[in-house]
Amino acid sequence: MGKGKLAKFAEMAANPLVVECPAAAHIEDFPLRGRWNRDFFHSDAPIVLELGCGRGEYTVGLGKATPTKNFIGVDIKGARMWTGAKEALQAGMKNVGFLRTNIEFIHRFFAPGEVSEIWLTFSDPQMKKVTKRLTSTYFLERYRQFLVPGGLVHLKTDSNFLFTYTEEMLRANHIVPEVATRNLYAHPQALLPETAAAEPTDAHADAASPLLRCATSIQTYYETMWRARGIDIKYLCFRLFPEPSLAEPDVEIPLDEYRSYGREKRSGAEKHA
Repeated sequence: MGKGKLAKFAEMAANPLVVECPAAAHIEDFPLRGRWNRDFFHSDAPIVLELGCGRGEYTVGLGKATPTKNFIGVDIKGARMWTGAKEALQAGMKNVGFLRTNIEFIHRFFAPGEVSEIWLTFSDPQMKKVTKRLTSTYFLERYRQFLVPGGLVHLKTDSNFLFTYTEEMLRANHIVPEVATRNLYAHPQALLPETAAAEPTDAHADAASPLLRCATSIQTYYETMWRARGIDIKYLCFRLFPEPSLAEPDVEIPLDEYRSYGREKRSGAEKHA
């Protein structure tokens, strides 16, 4: 490991805004579970997670844009997260924190009803394996364990594959999205395909506008890179309730035709065909 990474890990360990638990598989009783507001934020504001936060720039941006909520960026890559954690600390932000752990075990860190919203910003689409996709029913069942009933899940992505998969997953489970658009910046007026798309109303636009403001007002490093390459940014937001049980969609989805950061263009099946 290089000296730069070692220095960053040392800073992370000393940063009071960072909670580190890389060995989440062995966690049985996490001390902050159910106590994040009381013992970490020292406030009663709604808690919002960004899962797979990378450098943490979106977490910090959301914290600056919405001081009435508490935000936690979650990722296992501490050297990346260091950037946002350092910025939040230097800015004296009281409503931003970071959790370094594996997202697969995220349900072990929060109590039922402790989280109000989840943001998934430019997640790896995981075209090879369904259970690794952060909008799969595998992960949604985990989110249900700590989201408030009807809590919001936001997906912002460059990936047509992940966006289409998520749309099909919602359709298979009769979940109507609050907002869905395949070109966020060209059409920021909220497309509601299942209900309002046929007859859009001012009420729908009014309801969606705060969500769209959050989605368009912050851009990550990778988002600016995709836009510079002419790739449309997709955004989808839906509510998740405790019931009923969820089913995976039985559909074939075209793979992305380009290689994103850390992503494979072809599936394992195609490679071995």
